[in-house]
Formats: sequence, C-alpha cells, structure tokens
Amino acid sequence: MSLSARGNTTSAVEVTNISRHGVWLLAHDRELFMPEEFPWFKEQPVKAILHVEEPSSGHFYWPDIDVDLTEEIIEHPERFPNKAKSA
Repeated sequence: MSLSARGNTTSAVEVTNISRHGVWLLAHDRELFMPEEFPWFKEQPVKAILHVEEPSSGHFYWPDIDVDLTEEIIEHPERFPNKAKSA
C-alpha cells in the first residue's frame, strides 16, 4: 500500500497573538515575543502581521510590510540597536 500526501503543507511559522504588548510568533515549537523594540508592527493591519513567511530556517519575512527578522534579532534585540524610523 502506498500513501501519498494530500493538501497543503502547513507552515512551520505563525503569528499566534497580537496585543498592545507585542506580537507572539510560533516557529518550530518555540514561541518568540516581539515587544516595543519591534516598532515595525505598530499600527499595521492585522492581516499584514499575520502574513509571515520563513524563507530559510530562523529567518522570518513579512512581505506586506517588508520586514525581515531573524530568530537571533527577536531573541536579542539589544544586540541590534537599529529601530525603524518614523516617516
């Protein structure tokens, strides 16, 4: 008997919560939190925040808002002091 996969492959990354405190990202059974040090998500539509891709392991991309972050940046924002600038 041969079994074949059907349907779409589920993503290994997803946004699990958005609140005034920040954004929670679940990637490979690990939860990552992005607080105010990640201003790119502030005042963005929920749909844009939920649309996250993982082009390579530990590299996350939000195409609707053109934001690229790595797991290391999310876990250690103090090592990467650059923040988004207001227009």
